[in-house]
Amino acid sequence: MPQTPSATTALTFSDADALPSLAEDWAAALQPPTVLVADDDADVRDVVAVRLRAAGYRILEAGDGHTAMALAVGERPQLILLDVSMPGLDGLGFCYELHSSPQTADIPVIIISGRGTPADLALGEMVGAEDYLVKPFNPAELLRRVERLVPAHV
Repeated sequence: MPQTPSATTALTFSDADALPSLAEDWAAALQPPTVLVADDDADVRDVVAVRLRAAGYRILEAGDGHTAMALAVGERPQLILLDVSMPGLDGLGFCYELHSSPQTADIPVIIISGRGTPADLALGEMVGAEDYLVKPFNPAELLRRVERLVPAHV
């Protein structure tokens, strides 16, 4: 077993294996939090993306549920903003599948939808959404809700 060099000795490249590697932790800590915006309306995606990028978030975008699921599994965002009405896999089915998988169950979801009845909000909660925002929404309110779940570190 290699010995850890003391503070008084000079380090060499051969000592690198004896030191803890923190580069991956540092790299992850320096990255802005990633938010996946899944909405079939490109204008809504643009408004949300511009606002969140300005606040220090990294943004992924998807126009349908299947693309969103592939990004969620492959990229593991810290938060997903999700429209209910999307082609292919709709937002409710997406949210249910996302939270049914141990690989992605811990990713919080905010549903953003034009549907805002109490039954819609209850259904969003039943499929695992942490929050529900009705369109049209105030961009400042969206940012407050995002920051509550995933604070930006700019």
